[in-house]
Amino acid sequence: MATIRSATLALAAALLLAAAARAADDDLRAKALKLNDVTGEDATKAKTVELLKDADGTKKLLETAKAMLKEKEQPFNVNATLILARAAHGLRQYDTSERFYRVNLNQALKLQSAPKIGTAYNGLSQMLFEAKKYAESQKVCQEFMELEADEQLAKDLEPYRVGAVRRLILSMVRQNDVDKAKDLLERLIKAQPENWLNLELKARVLREVNDFEGAVKVYETVLNRIEKDDRLTKEEKKDFAADIKYALSGVYIDLEKVDKATELLEGLLKDDPDNPTYNNDLGYILADHDMKLDEAEKLIRKALEEDRKLRKKENPDLKPEDDKDNASYLDSLGWVLFKKKKYKEAVDYLKKAVQDEEGKHVEIYDHLGDAHWALGEKKEAVEAWKKGAEVAGPTKREQTKKAEVEKKIKEKQ
Repeated sequence: MATIRSATLALAAALLLAAAARAADDDLRAKALKLNDVTGEDATKAKTVELLKDADGTKKLLETAKAMLKEKEQPFNVNATLILARAAHGLRQYDTSERFYRVNLNQALKLQSAPKIGTAYNGLSQMLFEAKKYAESQKVCQEFMELEADEQLAKDLEPYRVGAVRRLILSMVRQNDVDKAKDLLERLIKAQPENWLNLELKARVLREVNDFEGAVKVYETVLNRIEKDDRLTKEEKKDFAADIKYALSGVYIDLEKVDKATELLEGLLKDDPDNPTYNNDLGYILADHDMKLDEAEKLIRKALEEDRKLRKKENPDLKPEDDKDNASYLDSLGWVLFKKKKYKEAVDYLKKAVQDEEGKHVEIYDHLGDAHWALGEKKEAVEAWKKGAEVAGPTKREQTKKAEVEKKIKEKQ
């Protein structure tokens, strides 16, 4: 009798759970369909931001919406698919993002709307670039550039194609198709001689191919052009110049001109003392070159603190489980602690860094391996270095680091 009663209770519990699951699915489906009511670019951006504030809930929503795409007639309009594509992009669910972007692109092409077509192509190509799918990003950019359109639509698409051609060039460089990329870039500069943004792109390309001296010269030219650009307000000149100086500081590090890099970052911090990026980068440079380690640690901890303040300001309702520190800043803190021979603390922070998708980088795994090795944890060190070699990207910088790590593995095993 007791056995029958237990089985009955178990069945009842299972039925209740199934009913609850169906109700949850129904709620998610209704929420997904509600996205069809969002209209206007500002509203779609706002809805995307709202979704990104609830990462766990949005991941469930995306799974439901992705299943809904398989229905005989998928139920989403062009605004809904854009929101879902952007939300998945923001959560780094790149495969899901691509599915929604491609549906959105097809919808935009049918509508023959320049803003929607341009937004879809640029969103898709940018997402693929960030996912390190450079060949696919290049293909999407080329498709956009070669898209046949009537005279008016072609004219309306021109502003959107600017971003695509820049991304096309960078995608080509990332695939080591450097000569063609440079040729396209020079033609772009010749066609738009007043646009100093094309020179900024040239500096980026030169840095990518390790022509650091050339990159410095071009960045200096860009700074001069910004200062003389009468179309810009004083504040705009200051902001653009800060971006260029920050990029230039990175090139000086590539050239091992640490004094010039630190001078630039110190100047940037003077104008913007609470900027997390500037604090982190200066702290990391000091630590990496065994300089002023106490000051370096202070700068990096401030970067983490200011970054947390910004996250809280942007999203007051951010859940603790969604409030994650920047992986690069955690790496910097782990590295300065390693330099200060606080190896156990270093490992703790470096482990946190690689838990984040953005932290799965060859250089961070290399740091983690070094910290494990310093603790005598040889097996863990080799595992970290091997993981770093696996995740290394195709850029020359990452491939160089990969070769260094593989040499280290061979020597240490």
